[in-house]
This record gives sequence, C-alpha cells and structure tokens, in this order.
Amino acid sequence: MTTVETSVREGVAHLVLDRPSALNALDTGTVLAMRGALDRWRGDPGVRAVVVRSGTPRAFCAGGDIRAIREAALRGDFAATTRFFREEYALNQEIAEYPKPYVALIDGVAMGGGLGISVHGAVRVATERSVFAMPETLIGFFPDVGACSFLPRLGGALGRYLGLTGARLSGADAVKAGLATHFVSSADLPEFTAALDTAELDDALAKYARTPPPSELDDIGGRIAAAFAPGTLSEVGDRLRADGSAWAETTLGSLAAASPLSLRLTDEMLRLGERDSLAQCLRRDLAVAARLVREPDFAEGVRAKLVDKTGDARWSFASGEAVPHERIAELLGG
Repeated sequence: MTTVETSVREGVAHLVLDRPSALNALDTGTVLAMRGALDRWRGDPGVRAVVVRSGTPRAFCAGGDIRAIREAALRGDFAATTRFFREEYALNQEIAEYPKPYVALIDGVAMGGGLGISVHGAVRVATERSVFAMPETLIGFFPDVGACSFLPRLGGALGRYLGLTGARLSGADAVKAGLATHFVSSADLPEFTAALDTAELDDALAKYARTPPPSELDDIGGRIAAAFAPGTLSEVGDRLRADGSAWAETTLGSLAAASPLSLRLTDEMLRLGERDSLAQCLRRDLAVAARLVREPDFAEGVRAKLVDKTGDARWSFASGEAVPHERIAELLGG
C-alpha cells in the first residue's frame, strides 16, 4: 500500500503523506519511500525545492507507528525495531542536510517523528490548526528524532519542559519557540501550496505568511524558565509546587503520569544534547532506542496510552529519584 504520494510540478517536488487511518504515523515503508524520493530529487536539476505535507486535514504526522514497534518488540523482533529507528534517523539527518529548500506544511498534529520530518527542514510553516508535541515520556520512551539536539537550543528552559512533560504547543507557540519559521492561515494553505509551484519560495512566503496570533508562551514563559532551570527533577517538582498556579498543577500532573525511567533518561539526554551535534544526538538516539524498546516501561506505556487507552501504566520505578544512576548509564551505553 502506498503511504507517500510523490509528484513534481514546475520544478517543485511534493511529498504527500497518505496514511490517514493512522494519522500518517511513520512505518518503515513510509520512511524508505521518503528517503528514496529525496535521494532522487537531490541531484535532479529540474527540482528546485521539496514540499512535504499531509493528504488529510486530520494530522500532519502523529509520529512513528509506536504500536507496531511495540508489537515487534513483544515478538522479540528487535531487528525490525532497530531497522525502523535506523532508517527514520537517517531520514532526519538527510532532511537537515538537504541541499535544496525543504518546506514542511504542518497543518494539524505533529508529534514525535512528525517533528523529525519537519523541524529539521529549512522552512516550517505552521497554521492555527497545528499541534506540536514530543509526548514520549508518557509512553515509556524518550524524545528521539534528534529532539535532544533541537530542544535544548530553544532557550528559557522551554526544551526541558517540552521534553519532560510532552506539553503541546499551538502554531503560534511553535513560531515563537522557533520550531516553526512561518505562520500561514489554514484557509490560505491551498493557495500558498499552489503558489509554491509558480513563484519563488520567498515571494510565496511574503504573500501568504502572517503574524501569528498571541502565544501562550508570552504568559507562561517566565514560569517555565523558573521551574525548569538547571537542577534535579525533585527540585523541578518543588519549584512547581511553590508556583502554585493552574499551569504548575497541570505540569505536575504530566510529570506524575510519565515513566520515571523515561524522565531520568530524557533529562540526561537533553543535558548531553546541549553540546552535541545533530549527528551525534541521532547516533545516541539509535543506541538508546534499541535498548529502551526492550524495557518493560515501553510495552506498558504504549499499552496504557495507545492500545488499551486506560492511562493506568504501572511503571518500573516509583519516582525519578528511585531510578539508579547505573540504569541510566546502561541505557546510554556508558
């Protein structure tokens, strides 16, 4: 079954994600199709830019097909899980290094791997329907696809907040944070997409890009910076309780729902990612992902969140403080 449609019009290549029943979740076939198309267009003098978008208004890309990865892991088919992550992360690196403008039209949900096929591109267009999130700690995983490279670089402790809690950002939030580069109204998106075929990219952006609406980050940015400043996870919790706002209560709830193992691991990976290149982070992502899918928290987290949808995950550790440093070192390969 085809999950990616490709075409070239007037020198612009289009990648259209077409797996609506799974909200365009990425499987190995989809990733390989995207890589194959990008490889073909890389050296084609008739292609001047690449546009990636969704064929459904429901989502841009909901991430990797985590349920399929869990099923493979439960079967003991770790060759399949490792292959998926290897190909996905190679795609992320290729997008980051692509020699032609790579334009992602992020209309709808972009989570996990959906950020991996958009945020690394040169132009990331958000709309009022966009939802950005890296909710991996809630399923016993970690923010991968190079997130430990781009999240720490957002500033104001925002990346730590997003990586640990899985909090969602609107399109306006994403532009303010730097995850998106432009804002276009969803109503204008069809005309903007058509304009990309006939006009220069900068001209199309100048015509259709708008100032985004006010961002919630204007109100909570200071709280995020104070609560998620350097310090232990226990200190983050203390700061949130001292804050006492509705936002702080919601954030404490998100942390309480996450896998303690994932929280500790993610926090360390974000710290390491501050100084490492994207390529280094993706290599670490692959090593850690290959190990983490063998952990009980991954199968349990995906079951509770995505399979049974009961939200009753029984984690391996009671708190982040209960996770031995040696366990984190083992997962990191240290």
